[in-house]
Amino acid sequence: MRSSALILAVLLLVAVHPAAAQTETVLYKFCSHSNCSDGSEPYSRLTSDGAGNFYGTTEIGGLGYGTVFELSPNGSGGWNETVLHTFTGFSDGAYPFFTTLIFDSRGNLYGTTSDGGQNNYGVVFELSPVGQEWVETVLFNFGADGGPYGTSPFNGVVMDAAGNLYGTFLVEGFTLNEAVYELSPSSTGWTLTTIYAYDSPADDQGGGGLTMDAKGNIFVDFSAAYRAPAIVELSPDGNGGWNPTVLHTFQKYYYPTGPPRLDKAGNLYGTTFGGGADDGGTVYELFPGKNGEWKLKILYHFRNDTTDGSGPFAGVVFDAAGNLYGTTTFGGPSNLGTVFELARVGDYRYQEKVLWSFDGPDGNGPIGGLILDGAGNLYGMTPSGGNPGCDANAGCGVVFEVTP
Repeated sequence: MRSSALILAVLLLVAVHPAAAQTETVLYKFCSHSNCSDGSEPYSRLTSDGAGNFYGTTEIGGLGYGTVFELSPNGSGGWNETVLHTFTGFSDGAYPFFTTLIFDSRGNLYGTTSDGGQNNYGVVFELSPVGQEWVETVLFNFGADGGPYGTSPFNGVVMDAAGNLYGTFLVEGFTLNEAVYELSPSSTGWTLTTIYAYDSPADDQGGGGLTMDAKGNIFVDFSAAYRAPAIVELSPDGNGGWNPTVLHTFQKYYYPTGPPRLDKAGNLYGTTFGGGADDGGTVYELFPGKNGEWKLKILYHFRNDTTDGSGPFAGVVFDAAGNLYGTTTFGGPSNLGTVFELARVGDYRYQEKVLWSFDGPDGNGPIGGLILDGAGNLYGMTPSGGNPGCDANAGCGVVFEVTP
């Protein structure tokens, strides 16, 4: 299902539900070709270059092992998709699972794959524009089971001001544990250091991630640690090491997911896939209290019915007014997921509004997070839905825009 990089020009379908105040536009349907050379099943969040173009990954498609793509306006109301890289499943990596891309100041892209590479346990990669092409460089190959370099990186990376990369991966020991690594450049290549391993058994289904504030503190969602999922802060100790602080440990079945988001005051926001009053998931805020202790406030409990969403997996984004936006994997009239807004109506008080409910042709089961432009429009992807001829009529995913 994968092939070499192609440039595809595709006019897009607008799907509008007349009963709703909002509109959804399907910007692109994946697997638009019979061999799915354009990619399939995007699980990640989009990345904007600030010039109106979007970049993302598909877990499969291309040659069968995933793609990196660009989506650009074509000047006629539609969008063109360009496959920047098609993974081969060999030394260049395979399956960019939950991999949101980042840019550096020179316009290079960075991400991870959970498989492939020299040891078939995943890579960190860089894509650089060279003329009209993009060239991939594998920065690091993760090691074998029991090896010193861990396995299965997921959720991409973040970069600090010095150009070091940080991400999460799995480390073998007495149990499988989720850990945070630092990847540092030098004249002889890139060096990986495990800077923190969370002491709780983990699985390979993590949907968390990490974020970094302006001071270089890292906030990590250890969702793969299924027995005691937690949010942990890692702060530089001034001597090249890191001081860990567990900000909150969730109950076993809450499953915090999506990278935590920081507001200007340093408060953290996120979602839990389960838990809450109706076990439909929650939106939470973590804020520092007295004596350095962090407090948890549940801002919204999803009702787990046809009028609401359930199973939020991707975290939230917020606008300048403090309103929160996100997606749910399930819920809505078709139980295929929603886009929601939590409008701030007071301190720790929010009013939820379903902005869009997916019905299949317009998308199905959003897993990745949203991005918000300056006009208040929301952009995201679903890993299924769209092209009805793909994947046993389930569709292979879409890029969508929701205009509140």
